[in-house]
Amino acid sequence: MISGLNLPVTITSRDDELLLRRATAADLHSIVRLLSDDPISAGRGDVASTADEVAYAEALQRIIDDPSNDVLVVEDDHTAVIGTLQLTTIPGMARRGSARLLVEAVRVASAERSSGVGTALMRWIVEQAAVELRTPLVQLTSDAARTDAHRFYRRLGFIDSHVGFKFAVTLPDALAR
Repeated sequence: MISGLNLPVTITSRDDELLLRRATAADLHSIVRLLSDDPISAGRGDVASTADEVAYAEALQRIIDDPSNDVLVVEDDHTAVIGTLQLTTIPGMARRGSARLLVEAVRVASAERSSGVGTALMRWIVEQAAVELRTPLVQLTSDAARTDAHRFYRRLGFIDSHVGFKFAVTLPDALAR
């Protein structure tokens, strides 16, 4: 849990007031459902299989216990989780020792996309979280195939200024988590 982040808060989409709060272990199934509701994530194995429940639960607990990380969820007025993301604060040497706020795993339920939920969430991140956490740079990565997401982030003022690289490491089964 990132200290200094004042939650829960109310954020406003086009028509609704939504609750933005820290995730708890009770949110696990909702978060996994949001991950699997995305074809790109599903293609990577996020298919909401009960066989993966322990791995997801352990990962969520590691994030909750880490003072540099947070998983947030967005609830509608029926307390249904309709969005999630992970935040990580990263201390840095570059930019005169500035910290940065990394935004990962942004998901909005497919039935809620284009309703203003993502915009409200990301505006709060930039306008509030970055200021509260004193991180002058908010950064994120997005899969190259997510062209709609890229348009969305550009519309919010994000600049696609870097090229990212990944290298998949094959771990022995005992270290895979």
